[in-house]
Order: sequence, then C-alpha cells, then structure tokens
Amino acid sequence: MNTLKTRVLEALRKVDDPDLKKDLVSLGMIDQLYIDGATISFTIILTTPACPLQKMIKQACIQAIRQEVIDDFEIVITFTSTVTSGRSRSSSILPGVKNIIAVASGKGGVGKSTIATHLALALSNHGAYVGLLDADIFGPSIPTMWGCETTKPTVVKRDGKNHIIPINRHNVKLLSIGFLSNMQEAIVWRGPMASAAFKQLLQDADWGALDYLLIDLPPGTSDIHLTLVQTVSITGAVVVTTPQKIALIDAIKAIAMFKKEQIKVPILGLIENMSYFLTEKEDASNPYYIFGKDGGKLLAENESIPFLGQIPLLSMICQQGDLGTMPYKPIMPFNKIAAMLAQQVAIQNAIYQ
Repeated sequence: MNTLKTRVLEALRKVDDPDLKKDLVSLGMIDQLYIDGATISFTIILTTPACPLQKMIKQACIQAIRQEVIDDFEIVITFTSTVTSGRSRSSSILPGVKNIIAVASGKGGVGKSTIATHLALALSNHGAYVGLLDADIFGPSIPTMWGCETTKPTVVKRDGKNHIIPINRHNVKLLSIGFLSNMQEAIVWRGPMASAAFKQLLQDADWGALDYLLIDLPPGTSDIHLTLVQTVSITGAVVVTTPQKIALIDAIKAIAMFKKEQIKVPILGLIENMSYFLTEKEDASNPYYIFGKDGGKLLAENESIPFLGQIPLLSMICQQGDLGTMPYKPIMPFNKIAAMLAQQVAIQNAIYQ
C-alpha cells in the first residue's frame, strides 16, 4: 500500500498549479492522502477559497493518477484553502491581516466604492475573512451603501489603548469616518489632518484575523495614498475605470502612481465599470456602449496588467447602493472578478515566498 501511495504522489508531482507553475506536491497542497480498499482520497489545499480553477485542477489530478495507477480505483478529491500572504508577519501594524488590497481610481464617479463593496461581498461569500476600510475622509460612501449610516462602532480599551471595533455586515468588517462623524456635515480639514484620521482608522481598529482587507481609496493621487503605502505593506492595488477617455486619463495616473519607485505597489488588475447598458427587454447580445467600448480592457493590455473584467451598467446595482440593501450573495459578474482578483493575489504572494 505504501508503494501505491508513493505512486499516487509521483503522479501528483506531474500536476502543476496553473497559477504558481509548480507541482502540487512541492507546493505542499496535497494533504490527508489515504488509500482504503479501492478508494484513493486526498485533500487539495488551495491558496484561496475563491480559486476559479478547482475543476481544472481536479481533472488534471484524476488524469495523472489514472495514467500512473493501472488499477481501477475510485478517486475522491476534496478541497480546502489557506489564503497565502506576502506581508511580513512580524509587522506590529495589522499582523493578523494577510493581504491589504487598495482599490483606486484616480478620479471620482467611476463606481470605485461600489466595486470595492461588491468585491468584499464576493470574497466573503467565497469563504474568506474580509474587511473593508473606507479611506475617503471627505466623501465616505460605505455607510450609505451598507445601510448603516446611523450605526456607531464600539470602542474597547485593551493594554491601555483604545481599539475601534469595526461594524459587521454580511460577514464583512466595515469601518469609515462616516461612522464617527455626522454624514450631513462637511469635513473641512487640511491634508495632514485627513491623513492622521485615516491612519487612526487603519491602525487603531481591531480588525482581527483577515484574509483580505480592501481599502476604498479617495479619488486622485494624494496624501491618503502616500500615508497608506508608508504605513503598511500593501499586497497590491486594483484600478477601477469607466471606458471613456476622460476616465482613462486619470486611471493612467493612478497606475503610474503605484509604479513609482518610492511607492512600488503591484497592480493586481484593472476593472472596467459601466462597460455597457442592457435594457430590461433585451439580452446580452445587444449591448449599448454608452461610454465607449473596451477602453479599460485596452488600457490594461497597453499597461501589461491583468484585466479582471467588465461590469455592465445595471439599475439594480445603483438602487442597492442608494438604499443600502447590499445582497448577502453578490450578483454576477462580481463573483468571477473576485475569484480572478484572489488568483492574482496568490500569484503575487508566490513571488515573495
């Protein structure tokens, strides 16, 4: 039986993780390999619960074992996941957060907060532990979109220091300056004050253990962005744009900012929002490209960064955000885009391992 187990492992050494380009055995992704009578069973430990390639990996494993093991064994494969991290675990700032993902746009009005919200929901729905920090000090949107404008986070004192407890909605931990201020009043602060407030939200919150902390950045390339990259280690950034040229100009600036030598934050991908419009009576075969066609997709190709997908212009998305009625299960195509984002995070983390 031990010989058969060895043969199974040798077969699995011929199966590579499609993203990490190494075999499953060397990566330590094979666990609980048992041979019981005519049954071979084992668990594959994925790098993210949102992995979009489970079926491909499963079929490759079955095929490899069938080629190596002649006997007609039943093959039972289960999946689990452990989200990887490229961040230093010795960091005193957010040591329990495996990945910090900045969601940026370079310009306002492209739906960045909406994208960040639905990505957080989708990642959580996949089984990950997720947090969402609203870094827009002057125009916070997260309290409204999540239907908790009047909710106040609690504060606990631990080791002589006050810790803010994020609000939990749909298994996503939320924090925004909007929870701590009057949403009807304008915040009139200079840049350093806004940066200090953001830093306090980031550092003084009790985020606990998270697989992903998404940070919804304000428009532009300003103090908040610099404060973020100077305070904590960022896994990568997602850039959101709409297809038209006027939005792409600012998206290019956002990409250029993250690529600067003193910042050097990897771009995990680009998302094109409001890509096309569909009337309720028409299907996807007849889209209206109101803001132009494939502008974000072409930008991603020109900048050699991953293109994570397109989001159509849907009234349902707008209504959910305005009413604060985010669905427990995110609508498509956010699930697919979240899976692709998690995939890019795992690839990025593999570079640092």
